[in-house]
Amino acid sequence: MNTRGLLDQLLRSGQDLLQNKGVARQDGAQQSGKSGGLDLGSLLSGAGGGALAAGALGLLLGSKKARKIGGNVVAYGGLAALGVLAYKAYGNWQQKQASAPRGEPQTVDRLPPAQAEQHSHAILRAIVAAAKADGHIDERERQLIDGEIAKLTGDVELQGWLERELAKPLDPAEVARAATSEEMAAEMYLASLLMVDETSYMERAYLDELARQLSLDAGLKVELEAQAQKALDAVPA
Repeated sequence: MNTRGLLDQLLRSGQDLLQNKGVARQDGAQQSGKSGGLDLGSLLSGAGGGALAAGALGLLLGSKKARKIGGNVVAYGGLAALGVLAYKAYGNWQQKQASAPRGEPQTVDRLPPAQAEQHSHAILRAIVAAAKADGHIDERERQLIDGEIAKLTGDVELQGWLERELAKPLDPAEVARAATSEEMAAEMYLASLLMVDETSYMERAYLDELARQLSLDAGLKVELEAQAQKALDAVPA
């Protein structure tokens, strides 16, 4: 499966969501009678779209979360951006922990293709799970997401895997089992942070349980949250 390529497209597509969010908000307000946010109708009509990947990502995240993707994540560029943020957080944590390993953090942006693919698979699993944390993905939206993903990749094995991930019940423990290194766990938690609305009780509870299941050190968790906040602060209002 070429998970790495698909994940990179999805992360890069945040730029399209940012560039079009003003149009989408206006369109969404006309359709729903409310101001602010992207809605499913505007995404499907193309007002909030841009690239196909932006449509897929918007459907995954739902209206209230789509606006959060961008900032430094877009500036660094796709999957490499996530690795850079994780590397910074991991490095900062290492410096503060006398007992922490002193080797160079092996984040996804610094790995050979085979290992980067393994990390990408775990990160995408975390993103799909985070998208389900507020329960917004119903059967109709899942079918729409499947359709958008099919436009992005002809990899039948990857499409089938994503369909199964979307359909399965949310289980932070099962998600966490994909992490085979501390750096991978950090990337999975960081990706989840960037995808959820932390003001939602359900989503905050999911994040806390994911961190627990990933066995993240409390100090590393703080550093990851700080890096995520810096990225999100750079997103235009």
